[in-house]
Amino acid sequence: MNAIDLQYQQKTERLTDAFRIFNQLSENLASSYQGLQAQVARLTNELAAARSERITTLIEKEQLASRLQLILAALPAAVIILDANGVIIDCNNHALDFLGEPLMGLQWREVSQRSLQSAQHSPHEAQLSDGRQVSITRNLLSGNGEQLILLSDVSEVRNLQDAMARHQHLTAMGEMVAGLAHQVRTPLATAILYASHTVKPELDEVKRRQFSVKILERLHHLERQVNDMLIFARQGRLQMQPFRISALISCLEEAMEAHPGLLHIDNRCDDMELLANQDALRGALLNLLNNAVEAGASKVDLRLSADSRQLSLVVEDNGPGISSEEQSRIFEPFFTTKASGTGLGLAVVQSVIDAHHGRLSCESQPGQGTRFIMSLALEEPYRINLSASAANGTGEHRYETV
Repeated sequence: MNAIDLQYQQKTERLTDAFRIFNQLSENLASSYQGLQAQVARLTNELAAARSERITTLIEKEQLASRLQLILAALPAAVIILDANGVIIDCNNHALDFLGEPLMGLQWREVSQRSLQSAQHSPHEAQLSDGRQVSITRNLLSGNGEQLILLSDVSEVRNLQDAMARHQHLTAMGEMVAGLAHQVRTPLATAILYASHTVKPELDEVKRRQFSVKILERLHHLERQVNDMLIFARQGRLQMQPFRISALISCLEEAMEAHPGLLHIDNRCDDMELLANQDALRGALLNLLNNAVEAGASKVDLRLSADSRQLSLVVEDNGPGISSEEQSRIFEPFFTTKASGTGLGLAVVQSVIDAHHGRLSCESQPGQGTRFIMSLALEEPYRINLSASAANGTGEHRYETV
C-alpha cells in the first residue's frame, strides 16, 4: 500500500468516526429534546393546575370578602380599624353615622375627642353628640399592631335600666312610707303626750324637766327617721361641701354624750379636710353607733386613717355580733331584726357610701362583736389638699387628683 492509499484510508476512518460521533450526539440531542418536551408538558400541566387552584382561591376569597363586607355593613355597631400608629384605615357606615365625617386617615384620638364624651358611670362607655350612649371595645387584630374598635349603641339598654331603677326606687319608697308611718306616729304621739303634761300648772319643775327631756328624745328619734328617709330618697344625689374631719368627730362626740365612756375615737388623719356631705356621713356613722348601742355593746371604737388613695373609717363594737345569714341581708332596705325597726339604717349607710363612690363591708361573728369598714376614695372631687391654705392662711382650696 502506497502512501496515497494510506492517507486515503486514514481520512476515511476519521470521517467514519466523525459520522459515528455525530450520530451519537444526534441521538443524545433527540433524547434530551424528548425529555425536555416531557418536562415542559409536565410543568405546563402543573402551572395550569396551580393557576386553576389560584383562581378558585381568589374567587373564594372574593366571595368571603364580599360576605364579610355585607356582615360588616349589617352589624348594628360602628367598626373602626386602626393601623399601628392609631390612624383610621377602614370603617363601616355605622361608624360614619356615630362619629360623623371625615374619619379615614385621621388619628383615632382626634376623632374620639371630637365626637365622644366620657360617660360618668363607666370608663368603657361614652356619649355621642346626639346623646346616644355607646360602649367601647378595643382588640388587637394581628401582630402588626392593627386594632379594631367596636362602638355599640346601648342607649335603649341604659334607658331600660334607668326605668327599672326608678320603678324599684318608687316601690322601695312606697314600702318605706308604709313602714315609717307607724315609726313616726309612735314617737310623735309620745312627744305630744309629754307636751300636754308640761302645760299643766300643777306639774312640779322636776317632772316638767323630765317630760322636756323625754320630748327632746322623741324629737331626736323623729329627726333621725326623717333624715334616713331623705337620704334614702336621694339615692346618691348628695351635695358635696368641704369640711374638716375634726368637725365631724365633734358632732359624733356631742351626739354620743348620753352614753359616756362608750365611744373611743382614734383619729390618724390629723385635721384633713374632705369634700363630701358632712350631714350624710354623720348620719351614717350615727346609725352604726346607735345600732351598736341598741344591740347591747358597751364599747365602740371609731378609727379614722388615710393614705394617698382612700379614707378609711372603721366602726367596731363588742356587741353580740351578727350571724352569717343576717349579714347577707343587713344592707337590704326594710330588712330588720328589731321589733320596732324600719330596716332603713344600714341601707342608708350603704346609700351614703355609694354616693361618695366608696365601699362598705361588714365583718362579724356571733358573740365576737361587729366591725363595719367604710372606704372613701380620696380622688377629685372627694379630696381637698389644704397645704397651701394652711401654710399661708389664704383659705383658698387647691384641688388635687391623686
